[in-house]
Amino acid sequence: MDPTRAFVKSVRRVVVKVGTAVVTRSDGRLALGRLGALCEQLKELNTKGYEVILVTSGAVGLGRQRLRYRRLANSSFSDLQKPQGEFDGKACAAVGQSSLMALYDIMFSQLDVTSSQLLVNDGFFRDTAFRKQLSDTVNSLLDLRVIPIFNENDAVSTRKAPYEDSSGIFWDNDSLAGLLALELKADLLVLLSDVEGLYSGPPSDPKSRLIHTYVKEKHQKEITFGDKSRLGRGGMTAKVNAAVCAAYAGTPVIITSGYATDNIIRVLQGERIGTVFHKDANLWANIKEVSAHELAVAARDSSRRLQVLNSEERRKILLEVADALEKNENMIRLENGADVADAEEAGYEKSLISRLTLKPEKISSLAKSVRMLADMEEPIGQILKRTELADKLILEKISCPLGVLLVIFESRPDALVQIAALAIRSGNGLLLKGGKEAKRSNAVLHKVITAVIPDTVGDKLIGLVTSREEIPDLLKLDDVIDLVVPRGSNKLVSQIKDSTKIPVLGHADGICHVYVDKSANMDMAKQIVRDAKIDYPAACNAMETLLVHKDLSRNGGLDELVAELQEEGVKLYGGPRTSALLNIAETSSFHHEYSSLACTVEIVDDVFAAIDHIHQHGSAHTECVVTEDSEVAEAFLSQVDSAAVFLNASTRFCDGARFGLGAEVGISTSRIHARGPVGVEGLLTNRWILRGSGQVVDGDRGVTYTFKEMAIKP
Repeated sequence: MDPTRAFVKSVRRVVVKVGTAVVTRSDGRLALGRLGALCEQLKELNTKGYEVILVTSGAVGLGRQRLRYRRLANSSFSDLQKPQGEFDGKACAAVGQSSLMALYDIMFSQLDVTSSQLLVNDGFFRDTAFRKQLSDTVNSLLDLRVIPIFNENDAVSTRKAPYEDSSGIFWDNDSLAGLLALELKADLLVLLSDVEGLYSGPPSDPKSRLIHTYVKEKHQKEITFGDKSRLGRGGMTAKVNAAVCAAYAGTPVIITSGYATDNIIRVLQGERIGTVFHKDANLWANIKEVSAHELAVAARDSSRRLQVLNSEERRKILLEVADALEKNENMIRLENGADVADAEEAGYEKSLISRLTLKPEKISSLAKSVRMLADMEEPIGQILKRTELADKLILEKISCPLGVLLVIFESRPDALVQIAALAIRSGNGLLLKGGKEAKRSNAVLHKVITAVIPDTVGDKLIGLVTSREEIPDLLKLDDVIDLVVPRGSNKLVSQIKDSTKIPVLGHADGICHVYVDKSANMDMAKQIVRDAKIDYPAACNAMETLLVHKDLSRNGGLDELVAELQEEGVKLYGGPRTSALLNIAETSSFHHEYSSLACTVEIVDDVFAAIDHIHQHGSAHTECVVTEDSEVAEAFLSQVDSAAVFLNASTRFCDGARFGLGAEVGISTSRIHARGPVGVEGLLTNRWILRGSGQVVDGDRGVTYTFKEMAIKP
């Protein structure tokens, strides 16, 4: 847990404030998905014993939307031709309040939670008796596990201009939430916004960075806050003012996005999201933060220094990396063993623990692959094409690094070594974010590798991102980071693709198929099927679905294949045609990656049915056909539209090292840029070099184009 968030361990009573921009869409209608996610989070907190108090905006916006609809429904055509005046805000509040509360009541009721409404005005808090009664009522509700829902009663409020004078006690729902947090002695106030938190500049500016910890003495003068909310009365200024008042009076505050479905839960788990306000913030030792932007810029600058080195100098770095891995094997295994022990104690699946474990042979294999990369032909600066455009005007197409890579991977520390080696060989800067379950392993491997990078390049060539909460900042840096490579679950890849403008290379699923044709050599088929599933079940290139020609279900071939898998402890699931025949459970989905000793078996009519099945349910990763029929083989190889398609060979061969690439940054099912195992070549792009002798275009009057292809000199 981040030490600046350690205080959440003792939180019991929490006030959550949700703003108009979160509960409504840009057209003024309710954002039902976000409201539903909010209610589900509050339900979970309620169940876990937290005392939850909700302060909600949105009544005015909802009332305005309803009144507009009512006026439209009751208007004649001539009425609509006339200018339409704006509705009175207090009328909107009166209409919208009942609708808003009705919706909360319905949503919470569906979750078996009871909620209650408390409307308050500014002047009420001047009355000591009211404040005591308010506290008593809220305490009674919380004892009954009821969620109190507060809102300012805008319909009868006498305040006209928030913050114009100092006579008020609160001016909007942000300051109301801050006041309630203090009045009701809350342990934490969470202000939900339409952005991730407080930024050093406009959130839309790529150079703006998220301020994880607000220090009044520092940030009050540095930050210029934006305008008020597009829909509500507040905005970031109102939130910061409320947060500062509450925090420095004793209640910590976190401003974070209400658009995410789990941010409140993550806040209370101590994750480093949003901006924290705390009265002791200026005393925290680690308040100085290296921003994601600074990390990426440092990697870019180091990569440019790496590219200046000659081929032999870059090769020497890789050889020293390989030597360092072997020299530090004991230290690496010690740290990795601690990760494995923690994973086993936490009850992680065997497949994850298998991916996590660094055995001596794996470390030896990693060192060997790094040396293989070192001995490859120099990839940078290769002339790919030379053309004479005109007399003494020569154009060259030359290979060059992409720039800065961000690779996010889960539970496989060996991936860190492969990716780092590929980055060095291809001249790219690199930012790495590994899974928390491999934290110690990643840290020691990063230390071993960066220790041998010469000072002329700098150890910031490879940056290790240690916090999940830094990823959103990194994904905004499309001006510095050139490619994102996610290696992990479908959920991880999908989240990253939805969260960035940076090109993303990778695959979400590894739904690999083996189709055994009726003409297959059964001894060969059994060997391939066994290897594809058993060799490394957790790998993305392991077989997940076995497709079998229908004739093999009649002549005993299917039984032989099934027996082969069951002898190895594989749990089988069947498709509709197979489950009853083999008396096995029917699969819930053909698009399922088991990553374990389990797979799906289904019977198909012929090779074309197998191809259709793969196209419908596969993930375009790796497919195999086992057959002795050349026509079947060619149909499968030419028509299956996956990144890798094999004839009579295990899907496990789909691997950068086995393809002779030395290593891989990942396997791509993308159709743009690299596809399949991505090695050095997939981390390169090209640029154009034009060598002239004083030529100018001048409307193309003085140039005679020849466009002559020239030999590429060795």
